[in-house]
Amino acid sequence: MDLHIHTVLSPCAELDMGAPDIIRRCIEEHVDIIAITDHNSSRNSRAVKKAAEGSGVEVICGLEVQSAEDIHVLCLFPDPERAALFEEWVKERLPRILNRPEKFGDQIEIDEKNNIIREHEILLVQGMNATADEIIERAAVAGGLSILAHIDRPVYSYIAVLGMIPGDLKVDAVELSGCLSGDEALEWKAKTGGRNVIRTSDAHRLMDISLDRTTPVMLERPSFREIEMAFKGESGRKILWPWGDLRTPMEIYQEGDLPMK
Repeated sequence: MDLHIHTVLSPCAELDMGAPDIIRRCIEEHVDIIAITDHNSSRNSRAVKKAAEGSGVEVICGLEVQSAEDIHVLCLFPDPERAALFEEWVKERLPRILNRPEKFGDQIEIDEKNNIIREHEILLVQGMNATADEIIERAAVAGGLSILAHIDRPVYSYIAVLGMIPGDLKVDAVELSGCLSGDEALEWKAKTGGRNVIRTSDAHRLMDISLDRTTPVMLERPSFREIEMAFKGESGRKILWPWGDLRTPMEIYQEGDLPMK
């Protein structure tokens, strides 16, 4: 499972991050659950979901939202429609600053075959007029899940900006960078308040998508609802990494103990 992947809509992503290209890479790497989380927008998640039809790759629609404090929060939704409604709430609170492609990069909305629909004019890599706590609360009201992004990084993370995660913050999980070793990940345990911890690729280029940057989870089937149940520890669903099993996802997969990626 990799719940943090960008497409060509994110100006910081490479132009190889097209819809069918992402799915082909996931198939090659045996990654069968992903979330598309472009900066402050869900528009390309529908294209990737369509490109995945019949492939065996389950695509969750989401956004990586940047708060007023410049904290990144991953917001995931059960379907494209609810993701789009949440995006409208985000859009209303984004400053009307135009993108400068020569400085920030292209922001390309595509269909499932990589045909260009339009270029997004408003700069997506900027903070919106809402706090991280407000974003988390709004995502829950909209039927979504929220994850504090890359809490181990010195910028754009809840811990880097605010120093600690409050015990009463109703976030569903926290994310660590996929490049961390098991020992390094354990060092962050005390800072998570006992919350679910996942790791992701935060892919901005195709080669970033890799089985060894995923989170193994125990699910009955790949779906948003099953992921929600795993975050809650319901009916045997659970997150297997990092506290339950410190083998790498590749080792778990090779040893036959990986139900879902």
